[in-house]
Formats: sequence, C-alpha cells, structure tokens
Amino acid sequence: MEPKKKQGFFSVFLNNGKAYPLLTALAAGLYPLLFYYTNNYKMINSWEHLGYFVSIFLLLPMVVFFVAHKLSGVGILKGLQPYVLPFLNFFFFFSYLNVALYAGFSWIRTLVVFGIAVLLTLLLRKFLKKIIGFQLILAVIGIFTLTPVVIKQLNYSKEWLLQPDVIEQAEFKMKPNVYFIQPDGYVNFSELKKGFYNIPNDDFENFLFKNNFKDYPNFRSNYAATLPTNSSVFMMKHHYYNNGSDFTETINARNIIVTDNSVLRIFKNNGYRTFFLTEQPYFLTNKPNLGYDFCNFSNEEINFVTTGIGDPKDVIAPLRNYMGSYPEGPNFFFVEIFNPGHITNTETDSKGVEGEREHYIESLRESNKKLTELTKIILKNDPEALIVIMADHGGFVGMASTQDSYTKSSDPNFVNSIFSTILAIHWPNGAAPEFDNELKSSVNLFRILTAYLSEEKSYLENLQEDGSYIIINYDAPKGVYQYINPEGDLVFKKL
Repeated sequence: MEPKKKQGFFSVFLNNGKAYPLLTALAAGLYPLLFYYTNNYKMINSWEHLGYFVSIFLLLPMVVFFVAHKLSGVGILKGLQPYVLPFLNFFFFFSYLNVALYAGFSWIRTLVVFGIAVLLTLLLRKFLKKIIGFQLILAVIGIFTLTPVVIKQLNYSKEWLLQPDVIEQAEFKMKPNVYFIQPDGYVNFSELKKGFYNIPNDDFENFLFKNNFKDYPNFRSNYAATLPTNSSVFMMKHHYYNNGSDFTETINARNIIVTDNSVLRIFKNNGYRTFFLTEQPYFLTNKPNLGYDFCNFSNEEINFVTTGIGDPKDVIAPLRNYMGSYPEGPNFFFVEIFNPGHITNTETDSKGVEGEREHYIESLRESNKKLTELTKIILKNDPEALIVIMADHGGFVGMASTQDSYTKSSDPNFVNSIFSTILAIHWPNGAAPEFDNELKSSVNLFRILTAYLSEEKSYLENLQEDGSYIIINYDAPKGVYQYINPEGDLVFKKL
C-alpha cells in the first residue's frame, strides 16, 4: 500500500473545516494596502505613514476578525458564526479598495459596500476559502507591482540636486523682504489675450502696472505640473521628471520643496526668517519635516489618507499676522494659492472644452481678488518689498481634461496652454536689474534673484537652459520630450 502524499498548506486549508480569522483578515487588507502604496507612494513615503497603514489595513482587521469570530461562537450569536468572517472579509476588502481608489472616506460609498458585503456573504460564503486564496494571489501580484516603484525611489540619483557653483554661499548686499506668491495655473497676460484663452483681464493687469510691477510677457514654466515645477524652481536645476512616467508626481518633490533646497539655504544663510503659507496641504501629504520657520498648517492637521486638496485655508490673515509680528525682517514668504488652477484631470469629470474654459474664467476672477488683497497688504506695510508673482504651469484651457496633454500635439496654442505662466515682479525702488531679460522660464528665477540681491553677476554663468518638458504616452513613443526649446520655439524632441 502506497503511503499517502503529504498535502500542502493550501490543500489542507481548503479541505478542512477550520476557520482562519487572522488569515481571513490578512487577505482582506493586504492587497488594498499594496494597491494604495503602488498608486500613491510619493504622497505617503514616510515611516509614519507605513506604521499607520499597516495598523489600519492589517492589524486592525486581525483584531476585529479574531474577536468577532470568538464572540459569534457563544450564546445567542452562535448561529451567526458561519456568516461573520465572510461578511467581514468582503466588507473590509471592498472598504479598503474604496479608500485606495478615492483617497478618502464617504458614508454613501460605505453603505454601498455594506450592501455588497451582505449580498456576497449570502451568495458566496461557502466559497470563502477560495476567495481568500484569490485575494492572496492578488497580494502577490501587488508585491511585484509595488517593488519596482520602491526600487526606483531608493535608487533615484540625487546628482541633479548639486549646484555647479557656490551660489548657496551667496552673500546678499540687499536684504528686502521677499514675497514669492504662486497662483496655481495662472497663464501669462500675453497668452490670456490669445490662443484658447481670449479672456479679458485688463483690470488686474492695470492694477499691477499702477503698483509698479513689471510684467514679463511670454514667460513659461519648464514643467507641466506643480510638484515638478516647484522642485526645479527651489533647486534652480532641471530634473527632467526623473525619467518618470507621470508628470504630476516626481520623486522626493515634497521633501525638496518644503524641507530642504538651495533657495531655503541661501535665504537662511543670509539671516532670513522663512514662512510657508498655503491654501491646501498638497505639499505636506507625506508629512515631511518642515524646513521653513513658520507654516499655517501643523503636522497634526494633515490626514494620513488625503489627496492634499480640500476646502482652502486662508493665507491672507496669516500673512498679515506674520508681517505684524516680524516687521523688522528680513523675511522670505512662499505663498501658494490654488486659483485659478487648471481644468479637470479626468475625462469623466469634464464639462467639455468650453465648459472647462468657463470654469477657469470664474476661478481666474477669484485668483485676482486674492492676489489684489495680498498685494495691497504687502505694499501698505512693506512698500519696498521684492514681490514675485509666478505661476507653476498653465491652465490647460482648450482641452477637455489634463489627460489630453499626454498625447502629442503640434498646435502651439495647445503647448502654450500647458506651459504659459504669469511672471510679474515688484522690484524695490522700481529698479529692475539690467539682466532681468534672462527671466524666460521658471527654473532660473531664484538664480537671477540671487545674482540681483548679492550683486554677483557670476551666478548668471550657470543659468539652466530654458527648455520646457512633458511626458508623452500617446501618438509617440512613451517618454520625456522637450516641447519648447531654450529659444522659445515649438519642438518635439525625445530625451
């Protein structure tokens, strides 16, 4: 008689009558956890986030499943025991996927998930172990999907963060208070008058002119989104999206922008207090260490599960209060407002090309109100301030959604809608430096300002080239492309 073959764990698991509450809980949370990390890694790449998500996605369900299984085995609850683990598995699995997909909680979606879990429990509870096996297979796939994302983050080269000269040791000969105000998606006045925009904006343009701002026509960003632009701006260097595949997120961008960068070092080395005021915690979603001395958001206000976009927080009152508390300076303020912004990100939410343009016009009016009030407050209390109003990218008007920009286009209006940005500067005493004609794209803004404040023209020898870049996924081989060359001409050149 041949000896019986030893059964593997999976066969034993399927064929015995035991319940496995801890494994059932693990199966419910593991794939959604890996899915969330794969799609949001750059927003949650901190040990604090890892501890939180492991606790919520894995440890919490293990405790709940184990306790519920034990309680349902005694007394009047005994008849419910066959239903408890299936229901909890379905409910937690789909609830976690809901959180992973929407980066937030909704009672309506939770009620829908509850109903689905009840229905699946009644229909599929006898197949629970096979479903657990399927969930664990998804988790294995999730590990293989997440691994290259983590490896890319760990192996990313920091060489681009190095400066080619000693600009970080620059000594300012002039120390005015500096206000860097960034209205998200605000295109240049020159572009507002033409192309896909054709939006009257004379009132605000005249307001700036009357208050001695100098406008820089045809100025543009080097990148197509907030994070890649600002990481480049504050490092005064090109990163070319770190050879990524999504132009909205770049590696380590949040830490560069709010924790440590060349611009912050220069101002701090010259005795400046530094202030970061923002309407949204978009730069703070991964809870980075704050390199600024003051911020209008505390770490405790940042949710672990968030897109960083919600109801806007006031920046005008904090600016007024900080100016009153520290009138002597020198102070550096980075003020981020999220109007006018850009058109919707997805086709499903789009109001159509014209509908999105109308929404942009409404948001532009709101932006003008905020910028006018901010400017009036600054000039009333600090008339010789250095004020820079510069956007991070264009408004993408003329498209149904920003997704259209992933497709190759040879239309200059299309390209300019992505990259055109406002630049208006209030120079102290109305005296712009003779080399301000070098202000063509955002990457060189602070290198030029540093040369101006330090009266050291040698820093201009290492200006970055003024190309504008985007990631293309359709109608051309996928990759990073130069869309506008340093001379301002429309091109299409793969890096």
